[in-house]
Amino acid sequence: MAENLVGAHPSSMLIHGPSKLLVHQYHWHSPNVGIIASYTPNANDVKDHFGVFRGVDQIEAFAQATTGSCAAFLNYLKAKEKSNVDKDEFIPTFIGIGNVNFHSYLLEGDTFISIGKIVFYKFRQMVVDGRIYKVPKDLDLNQYFKNFNEEKLNNYEVGDDFILVAELNGITGRAIKKTNKI
Repeated sequence: MAENLVGAHPSSMLIHGPSKLLVHQYHWHSPNVGIIASYTPNANDVKDHFGVFRGVDQIEAFAQATTGSCAAFLNYLKAKEKSNVDKDEFIPTFIGIGNVNFHSYLLEGDTFISIGKIVFYKFRQMVVDGRIYKVPKDLDLNQYFKNFNEEKLNNYEVGDDFILVAELNGITGRAIKKTNKI
């Protein structure tokens, strides 16, 4: 694994099953600072919900892209130092959701990005603030975010053609060590 998640498949960090993995690609990542990842809802994601990707699923996608992916990566780096790498050792869990404000919506086939800024990280617990933006059609996100940096992240510098969908604060996750007890 490289120094960040760009180019890695989300399943290499996240243990969510294929139908519940709501991250398609990582586009920018600074391990102790934040991340940008994308997802495009499919027919199953919007089934029985008028073709709209539900807000609760947007929050889940954001959490997977940010607290789940970033904390797993930092845990991976720590475990790698000990020569003991096992991504299945911990279960990512939600432990808190702060303020969430929706400004727009997403439909099947709308690609969106989750931009997350790490606010706190200690002992497998991470708090992230960020935003979800709908991406303009046919935009090459890897090329677009190739020269992205921390200053741009802190200012949410994306083009005017990106549509703000949601603002999320205090998204908190913790990696819980697996036990044999159910």
